[in-house]
Amino acid sequence: MEKLRIIFMGTPEFAVGILDTIIKNNYEVVGVITAADKPAGRGQKIKYSAVKEYALANNLTLLQPTNLKDESFLAELKALNANLQIVVAFRMLPKVVWEMPSLGTFNLHASLLPNYRGAAPINWAIINGETKTGVTTFFIDDKIDTGAMILNSEIAIEPEETAGQLHDRLMHLGSSTVIETLKVIENGNVKTTIQEDNDDIKTAYKLNKENCKIDWTKSGAEINNQIRGLSPYPASWCYLKDQNEELNIKIYEAKLVSESHSYETGKLISSKKEIKIAIKDGFIQLLSLQFPGKKRMLASEILNGVNFSEAAKVY
Repeated sequence: MEKLRIIFMGTPEFAVGILDTIIKNNYEVVGVITAADKPAGRGQKIKYSAVKEYALANNLTLLQPTNLKDESFLAELKALNANLQIVVAFRMLPKVVWEMPSLGTFNLHASLLPNYRGAAPINWAIINGETKTGVTTFFIDDKIDTGAMILNSEIAIEPEETAGQLHDRLMHLGSSTVIETLKVIENGNVKTTIQEDNDDIKTAYKLNKENCKIDWTKSGAEINNQIRGLSPYPASWCYLKDQNEELNIKIYEAKLVSESHSYETGKLISSKKEIKIAIKDGFIQLLSLQFPGKKRMLASEILNGVNFSEAAKVY
């Protein structure tokens, strides 16, 4: 059995859960690599990544390269003398980095590969109405999320689950799957499966303003899945027009109400208690939303201060 000396690479909260589990299972982490600090928010204050916060709090050796091919970074990396690297939600590595350790470099991806390779697997699984997803560990190669698979674990997606809730469950599932992967590598029992490509593979495209905008002509199920799949971040959005005012609103939580009606698609109907949008197969009831410059609010709170006219609509 070879004693593992691990370098961990990751940036967001999701990666912290995995790193914490590795440490708590008494594996030796000789170094942590995370993104460089960058200014964030209105005050443009320097913000540390979640992984950096964790590494500092736990006195772990930390490197923050801006260029992964930089000679001085590569020398520092080599000096850590790791025999295994683990990557969770980081960035694409050059061959010189992933080839360095003798036992290889493996990645944890939050999908059942080969489906949902790419930047936003948790979001797209919900947006596309999947009923199951999971996590996969695989050895990195020179493409994105295509390497030989080591282990995977599957879970059901709950009917009303949001991306935020699924993120947390996959983080726990990912943690246990990484530990199982470490055990098979440690014991020299690794058996890998090559990913097979086919025309039906779904992709986890990077999220942008365009693919987060709600198309109100879609079915209620598709709209509801999109809202869940983008909540709480980055959130679905649309334009709300009332009288001469046009606002860009974010929608975090909604409910599909299936009933027939004669309203035109996109019409906003409000009462003292609820806000509904007419769609082709019923209504989308808005439960939690955000107006520009305001905080996220319940629909009932918004109705305390806003009166919508008969002409109000979304698009």
